[in-house]
Amino acid sequence: MCALADALADPDLPPAEVGRLPLPRSFRALTVRRKEAGVFAGVPREQRDPVVSLRVEDVPVPEVGCGEVLVAVMASSVNHNTVWSALFDPQPTFRFLEDYARTSPAGRRHDLPYHVLGSDLAGIVLRTGPGVHRPRPGDHVVAHCLSTEPVDAAGSGDAVLGSRRRIWGYETNFGGLAEISLLRADQLLPKAGHLTWEEAACNGLAGSTAYRQLVSGNGAGMKQGDTVLIWGAAGGLGSYATQYALGGGGIPVCVVSSARKAALCRAMGAELVIDRDAEQYRFWKDADTPDPREWRRFARHIRALTGGDDPDIVVEHPGRETFGASVYAARRGGTITTCASTTGPWHLYDNRYLWTELKRVVGVHCADHREAAEANRLVCRGRVHPPLSATYSLASAPVAVRAVARGAHHGKVAVRCLAARDGQGVRDHALRAGLLPALRRFLPDGQAPATG
Repeated sequence: MCALADALADPDLPPAEVGRLPLPRSFRALTVRRKEAGVFAGVPREQRDPVVSLRVEDVPVPEVGCGEVLVAVMASSVNHNTVWSALFDPQPTFRFLEDYARTSPAGRRHDLPYHVLGSDLAGIVLRTGPGVHRPRPGDHVVAHCLSTEPVDAAGSGDAVLGSRRRIWGYETNFGGLAEISLLRADQLLPKAGHLTWEEAACNGLAGSTAYRQLVSGNGAGMKQGDTVLIWGAAGGLGSYATQYALGGGGIPVCVVSSARKAALCRAMGAELVIDRDAEQYRFWKDADTPDPREWRRFARHIRALTGGDDPDIVVEHPGRETFGASVYAARRGGTITTCASTTGPWHLYDNRYLWTELKRVVGVHCADHREAAEANRLVCRGRVHPPLSATYSLASAPVAVRAVARGAHHGKVAVRCLAARDGQGVRDHALRAGLLPALRRFLPDGQAPATG
């Protein structure tokens, strides 16, 4: 792998030569093991440590099949689905791989004793399989996490509705938290030239999901002037939603959990911010009983900020902890878009505030290929920026996953894979120079962004 990494780091290497570089027999990857799926048996979820189950190990390079691409991963990022995989919660992901194996010979290659995790990457195409004309070896790419069958009538209008759609690196093997990854050619999009590898690796899953959730007609279909309540607005998905709201003429109301995160939202341009910890919002009386009085107090706070307006749209992803407040706070006829449920999938809310107020709940699960391409175009044009706050080495990836699991981060956490150091991968230095303030917002105070 060292020889391959050195060759790919050479800026003068012709793209046509990349496809001729010899491939190693194995590569390092962040994995969980099937035989360890019961390691947390009897351990409460809040006490599980992903470092216990995760390992960085050598695994064989997979063969490239029809319509597939092998990518040298320069950097990746951590999403909550990697946390769920590591905690074997709500179920071991090996069940997804077993299901995939029953569908086709190609699927059987994914059912292995180990699962290579990760649903984001930025890297360089190494090999393409039969039937692939784009991308080509040497292309700099980022990944969209939606893996779909090439012909699926159920998903012909919206790939996310496909009967065999899967999240790569979560419901498939060979994910992005590795030195090499295998995925379908239609998952790959151009990498933004002004971003480093680690910055570019942040955008895929979170950015495209937020786009579908807020902007797309498959989600809330935000229009100019809409008031948008955004939970976790300084987190991964929330920071993208905040940027989309501001860029599309919406009025974001950003909910965060610290003064530092409130400052990040204001740095993005948001004016209306609620620090829920400072206000001591507690939406549950105990583990089983929600507190509608807190819902009402929260809704009054929003109206005080907006001049009396309730949210037209609520971008919901915490789930159990906040969903009751979200349903209550949305305006009559408003929309609650929901995904992830990072605080738990079992939601408890008062349905009277949904049905009598003609509100609607829209489920969002990643994005289709067109939505991902539209979100990526905004990144490439420098209109939406990665909220990178920390970068770990692949060897330290278990610690990075722990940080996300414990909420000890803001924005996005990246992982260098084949990139030797931070700051590599920039091609468009002119565009980058004008965007440095935006690219440094989420970095620790005093830390300058890489200049490429």
